[in-house]
Amino acid sequence: MSSSSGRPMSVAAGELQVVSVAERAAAALPPIPPISSSSALVEYTPPAGHPEYEDLEVKLRRIIDCVPVRFNNTSGSSAGSGSGDFHQYRQMRQKEQDRLARMEVDYQKRKEVSEFNERREKILKETEERAAKKRLKRQKKKEKKCKTDGGSGEPQMRVETLIMRKLRGD
Repeated sequence: MSSSSGRPMSVAAGELQVVSVAERAAAALPPIPPISSSSALVEYTPPAGHPEYEDLEVKLRRIIDCVPVRFNNTSGSSAGSGSGDFHQYRQMRQKEQDRLARMEVDYQKRKEVSEFNERREKILKETEERAAKKRLKRQKKKEKKCKTDGGSGEPQMRVETLIMRKLRGD
């Protein structure tokens, strides 16, 4: 017997039948992917390249691993939240504002320290340049003085000046 759908009664009643199917040709199937330990559909391949990006990736991974993700007092998005939820909302908002204020203070402090260090380095560099310039000038003056003396430490005086001093008795 058969049902109104044209199927045998045993199939229409929910009984299963095992039917053999002709095998498909191997060329019609897509190639079998290599066996991997991951069950992901798309494998992540890290970008090859710039060491700065690799450093950033390492930092990001460390942040994700070390910083805990907390969801305190999460409330649903349904309308009609009770009157007690306002206090929780106000408390969460205050905590977030405090956190942002601390972040801003920390940023300003770091910015001031970096600006101070930049100014300090600039002043030290300028001072060193001036000192080097003066050192060179003193050295040139000393060399010039030694050349006029003929090697002695004192500058040579004119012959007339020496005669005048001898006559006076100095």
